Amino acid sequence: MESTSGSSMKISPLDLMAAIFRGKIDPSSTSSAGAEVASVILENREFVMILTTSIAVLIGCVVVFVWRRSSAQKPKLVQPLKPLVIPEPEPEVDDGSKKVTIFFGTQTGTAEGFAKALAEEAKARYDKVTFKVVDLDDYAADDEAYEEKLKNESLAIFFLATYGDGEPTDNAARFYKWFTEGKEKEAWLQNLHYGVFGLGNRQYEHFNKVAVVVDEILAVQGGKRLVPVGLGDDDQCIEDDFTAWRELMWPELDQLLRDEDDATTPACTPYTAAVLEYRVVFNDAADASVEDKSWNNVNGHAVIDAQHPCRANVAVRKELHTPASDRFCIHLEFDIAGTGLTYETGDHVGVYCENLSETVEEAISLLGLAPEAHFSLYTEKDDGTPLSGGSLLPPFPPCTLRTALTRYADLLSSPKKSALLALAAYASDPAEADRLRHLASPAGKDEYAQWMVASQRSLLEVMAEFPSAKPPLGVFFAAVAPRLQPRYYSISSSPRMAPSKIHVTCALVCDKTPKGRIHKGICSTWMKNSVPSAKSDDCSWAPIFVRQSNFRLPVDSKVPILMIGPGTGFAPFRGFLQERLALKEDGAELGPSVLFFGCRNSQMDYIYEDELNNFVEKGALSELVVAFSRQGPTKEYVQHKMMQKASDIWNMISQGGYIFVCGDAKGMAKDVHRTLHTILQEQGSLDSSKAESMVKNLQTNGRYLRDVW
Repeated sequence: MESTSGSSMKISPLDLMAAIFRGKIDPSSTSSAGAEVASVILENREFVMILTTSIAVLIGCVVVFVWRRSSAQKPKLVQPLKPLVIPEPEPEVDDGSKKVTIFFGTQTGTAEGFAKALAEEAKARYDKVTFKVVDLDDYAADDEAYEEKLKNESLAIFFLATYGDGEPTDNAARFYKWFTEGKEKEAWLQNLHYGVFGLGNRQYEHFNKVAVVVDEILAVQGGKRLVPVGLGDDDQCIEDDFTAWRELMWPELDQLLRDEDDATTPACTPYTAAVLEYRVVFNDAADASVEDKSWNNVNGHAVIDAQHPCRANVAVRKELHTPASDRFCIHLEFDIAGTGLTYETGDHVGVYCENLSETVEEAISLLGLAPEAHFSLYTEKDDGTPLSGGSLLPPFPPCTLRTALTRYADLLSSPKKSALLALAAYASDPAEADRLRHLASPAGKDEYAQWMVASQRSLLEVMAEFPSAKPPLGVFFAAVAPRLQPRYYSISSSPRMAPSKIHVTCALVCDKTPKGRIHKGICSTWMKNSVPSAKSDDCSWAPIFVRQSNFRLPVDSKVPILMIGPGTGFAPFRGFLQERLALKEDGAELGPSVLFFGCRNSQMDYIYEDELNNFVEKGALSELVVAFSRQGPTKEYVQHKMMQKASDIWNMISQGGYIFVCGDAKGMAKDVHRTLHTILQEQGSLDSSKAESMVKNLQTNGRYLRDVW
């Protein structure tokens, strides 16, 4: 639209822009277009000035925004995502120095702690040698890379934990599978010197199986063993086992790592490990209000695992025992709809629980610090150099002291000897400091075993006995209180029946320790007290993740299955039977199945009784055999019922059947194993060694599976 005033020409902004662009893009009419543009600009000077100023301001804002985004250092609310594809590292430059790689496979952090402690002391002893501590899962992206890298190692030390029924830890599972599947290879590790230290518990049947197996294969494939495999026993004092093994290792490493120039030098001065400590920065109180905002139903990562759990609300909670029982057993359902979390029948769920409020209040009182103080932990100094030689665990997100003690500190386990030394370093009473150091010393080994291990003293009880020990926050969370670990439960549902829920069956832990303290299980107590969404919008929730299991039904649904699971050991079999019922309803043919279940009394703790009868009625379960240990003239357990059904069990195994056992590893699982051995020996007319060989073959072929704790 045009208007005229004298000789002036006014046009709309859109027409002006069009005229400018025409002048720029049409070279064939440069003179006329240029004159037109110049005339238009001159006649609309005010608008052009506003336009150019606006564009300049806009560009400036964009530049400042990009610069601020790139230079800002945001606080880490969650740990960085563990990459799904491990990038190839930069090729290492061979500078001629000797190199040692220290691997760890850990479930609770103990193996990693030992690996880093060995590396720190070794660096002090051999200052010309390069030591590298490596998570086995991060070592290589695939099997081919594992082989390529391992054959180039000249000296390697392995710290390998075993958990459950002789299984590797999550971060060592991929390496262990590759390494054991390739055990038939010809010798290919002739250039490797190695040592292996295992972490296990002698109460379990497959004590330190992973470490023993890796040690044997390394030797068979040409590796040169430096010292016998270390067998750490967490049922006693695993730190003492590590110390004894480490002392055997030093003379062997001296032979390999000390230069000729060092041969004439005196022995190293005694090494004293530094007390680990985070750098602590206190934050504004306003930061405390945003703590929970990092937790939502979707965790924002490509994977959900122990490092990146997702928030799940409690949808259902109910008590499974009758009022006549003096114990408690909780059925809990986590709502996983919209979280991206999935599971398979037989998997485990890991639950990060919280300390009870009374436990937290006691810890606050003992530390003597302000509970609402908001702080951040850092593993490096102000200049970016790592603290404690890189031995610190990744810090938890910024929070108040109360939150840190609630979510991240293990306050009720017995403290390790390293924790006692850390407390001694900050004890103002010399007598208390001396006593703590004595308990942690070799001379105090027997006293520590009695006073600490046998008496089951908790960290808080120890701190109460040594009130002058007041470690600063950075020391307390780095060296005194271990990180609170997730609790694992066998999932008691099938995704075919409950795709948006994860069911858990949990017995309440409430025991009296030898010192008279009532020990309440952290997670089981939390579950018992949890508020489900069915009762309140402000329901309980927990960070959870799924750990895959090999506890799986046969692929062929017609294969016979035998299940033995008393009490909460029935949990995974509830998922199995849900799965079988869904398969049957879809038209699948099911093979025979027998469940041996046990409890004390049918009127007290016969959990899921109605469901079990329904599984039988609908054909998901062929036969239900129940043993009552507190009902009738004699105590009867599942192994007794097995002997009564010995012929049927033999027939099922002879037909290719699978055997599944779930429950207590220290008692029930051992009794069932012995009973199975007896049945095979008697029904098969075998001698003891052949019966045991048959049991081993069933295990090797994946037909005898155990989910034990």
